[in-house]
Amino acid sequence: MPKKLDDELNGLKRKVVAMSDLAQSMFQTAMRALIDRDESLIAKVQEMEEQVDLYQVEIDEAVVSLMAVFGPVALDLRFALMVARINTELERIGDQSMNMCENVRLLLSEPELKKLVDLPRMADVAATMVRDSLSAFESGATDVARNVIRADNTVDALYDQIFRELLTYMMSDPKTTARSLALILTAGSLERIADHATNIAEEVIYMVKGEDVRHQEL
Repeated sequence: MPKKLDDELNGLKRKVVAMSDLAQSMFQTAMRALIDRDESLIAKVQEMEEQVDLYQVEIDEAVVSLMAVFGPVALDLRFALMVARINTELERIGDQSMNMCENVRLLLSEPELKKLVDLPRMADVAATMVRDSLSAFESGATDVARNVIRADNTVDALYDQIFRELLTYMMSDPKTTARSLALILTAGSLERIADHATNIAEEVIYMVKGEDVRHQEL
């Protein structure tokens, strides 16, 4: 029975890693569509969303089955619960990527408002956070997870900077309002993606250390 449980847990981990790769690709492709002004990439994001949704259902069902059949306890129980929560966070990253696509579509239908500087930087930090949070999940490295949580401050600061700059655009020229709002909403999606990465990192720390670090300054 322990060997069978280990196999099931390892299978769950592999599914989460595969789902995370797709979720990361989704928002990075959405950003590339904006930066390269390539609307064809939006269709690729939509295709990946279908697979992410399938993974979510598959992982949820696997967790429920595992709990019913094996009745895991202690660390194994914490792992199963963490997988269920991370599954939700990854699905929400996919949702935010789709939200980005809607705003990118609007932006590509209009002339470019400004050269993008802080938004790609924000996307790079968010991408690193997601990647590192899943690396921490695979390895159990709580130091990596803590660094992810700290990086969220950088994303928040970039969001505030982008918001203030675009607000200035809207105030000086009302014709820029639709494009400015679309860029603000895109930045907002990136900020939420970083939050989901932070939540994953917090789950890793709880699984490994049994320590609840939510709402704490690290």
